[in-house]
Amino acid sequence: MFRRTFWFTSGVAAGVWATTKVNRKLKQLTPESLAATAANKALETGRRVKDRAVGFALDVRDNMAQREAELGEALGIDAEPGLPAPRRYAAIENDRSTPRYIEAPMTSHPKHSYDRNEDH
Repeated sequence: MFRRTFWFTSGVAAGVWATTKVNRKLKQLTPESLAATAANKALETGRRVKDRAVGFALDVRDNMAQREAELGEALGIDAEPGLPAPRRYAAIENDRSTPRYIEAPMTSHPKHSYDRNEDH
């Protein structure tokens, strides 16, 4: 009697476990779940690419500064490497007395109308 109960319980447990696994897999394969998974993977890949690009840009900047210093020493130039000072632009006054555009006068008028709907 104990043997039958053991095997019955084992069979029920295996059935519940298998049903649960199959239902989870089916939920993973729905279009919404697949779209969400693809979007998450794309965002993760984008972050990874961005981090590598930023790291590469920083490495390039460091190596550029080092090379500029080496060239400066070789040429006898005693300047610190860096970017030039930013340009400053004068503010343009907004004078409302002059028009923003100038209309060109019409010098010639067509003799014939080219509107096809005019004849009808």
